[in-house]
Amino acid sequence: MAAEVQLLQPVKLPKGPATLTSEQKYWNSFASELRLDPSQHSSPITHISIPPPPPSNQLSTSQDLFAVTTGSRVQIFSSKTRKVVKNISRFGVDDIAYSGNIRRDGRILVAGGESGAIQAFDVKSRAILKTWKEHKQPVWVAQWHPSELTSLMSCSDDRTVRLWDLPSDRSVATFHGHQDYVRSGTFMPAPSPLMVSGSYDQTVRLWDSRTGGKAVMVFKHAAPIETVLPMPSGTAILAASDNTISVLDIIAAKPIHMLRNHQKTVTALSLANNGERLLSGALDGHVKVFETTGWNVVGGIKYPSPILSLSVIPSQKEDKHIAVGMQSGLLSIKTHLSGEQKQQTREREKEMKALMDGNIEDYDRSKKRKRGAGWDKRMRGKDYTGETADIVIEGNARGKITTGKPWAHALRSAQYAKALDLVFDSTDSTARAQTLSLLTALRHRSALRLALQNRDEVSLQPILRWIIKNISDYRVTQLTTDVALQVLDLYSEQLGRSEEIDGLVDALTQRVNVLVEASESAWKVLGMVDGLTSGGMDDLEG
Repeated sequence: MAAEVQLLQPVKLPKGPATLTSEQKYWNSFASELRLDPSQHSSPITHISIPPPPPSNQLSTSQDLFAVTTGSRVQIFSSKTRKVVKNISRFGVDDIAYSGNIRRDGRILVAGGESGAIQAFDVKSRAILKTWKEHKQPVWVAQWHPSELTSLMSCSDDRTVRLWDLPSDRSVATFHGHQDYVRSGTFMPAPSPLMVSGSYDQTVRLWDSRTGGKAVMVFKHAAPIETVLPMPSGTAILAASDNTISVLDIIAAKPIHMLRNHQKTVTALSLANNGERLLSGALDGHVKVFETTGWNVVGGIKYPSPILSLSVIPSQKEDKHIAVGMQSGLLSIKTHLSGEQKQQTREREKEMKALMDGNIEDYDRSKKRKRGAGWDKRMRGKDYTGETADIVIEGNARGKITTGKPWAHALRSAQYAKALDLVFDSTDSTARAQTLSLLTALRHRSALRLALQNRDEVSLQPILRWIIKNISDYRVTQLTTDVALQVLDLYSEQLGRSEEIDGLVDALTQRVNVLVEASESAWKVLGMVDGLTSGGMDDLEG
């Protein structure tokens, strides 16, 4: 009988210092992600909105809904099930919908469009209740008043901001002053009569809804305004301009903070934790979380595509979902599980582990539970939508040779160069651990040089990139240094023959110089600390 061939044990690096704060852990707990493609044509998701909160003396009647605008449609989702409950696509054949917003009673949705029309829809029947066509260019904002059920505002590329009353056939007031496209705007928190708008003319303007005409206050910026968001206090406005978020104080009539934490244009803003946190989304694919007292970054989430829209969706007294719309047409809904849901998830994991280990009967006895016929089929048929749990059970009979990954099989066959190529080509989540395991095994077998030699310009580049990326990790410094010395020894005479290789060697040199300078600075600090410590001890002895 053949002996079982054991898999190569993966290298486990020691854990570094804890870097996650309690704040970061909280935002990371929005982990039950559901990714959807609401558009049939992968159209960018330009807007995500929730109904305005009701006045403090009224209960919400919006039935926990939120609207997603993409392409020529507005989809209405339930925040309880994260599923589409209505699909409104009654726009023109070549039209594009913008800024779908649900009224706070959940009965009417309003949206602008590329054609310049504004339409109001009955949410239940999806019938068109009203159409306004005064704007001559695309309408990017159609926003309900926070307290008045029949009032709404609009912002358009025709450089105007307009105020509407639902029963009327024409706008109630028109506001002139912007010199370029008006792409963002909203009402200030009630009972303020003010509205705010942001334009590609690089200004944020405040308007008095009781009177038409000129703006009552103007804030000039250095780049086009992408989005504006009032703070709940009504005394400050957040405005995104290029990669900067400015905090504008209305009372002092000046900016009081400038947040420059994104690398690319900020496109979306949303408040969380009752206004104590600000979330910003940008074309760099990052969502940043700021505390709204000192405006420091306290958390962040990375997404695979440029972000165009963002909304934190509350449920009762807490934030329930983070909904993010991307340029690629993907909608991400990350959900924060409640305490009861977390307990159910943990129990489900324990149950599945007991099933996999063959201890399900002991688990049932501990829970004082009996299973009826067909329980295994029902368990396998459970819906785990959004749980991101994949369970794979594989047998490993005695005598069966388990090859594991392709690179592990090549390693057993003494095909060291092939094994190294295969592990560098790996794209799964454990690729780094696999690379460290293989390089460690090659070093122990004195086969590292054999795996690195006789390489051409193309096959040498992944190795150099790996060295550059990992040489600053103190946990693998010795291994990375050994690989780097072997590569330089093998290929030093060939430098100057390839621009790509020369560029990578220069990058490695710069990286090493930075590390050396940091090390020298650290030694200087250590010397100073030792001097202070010894001086303090001498004083104590004296």
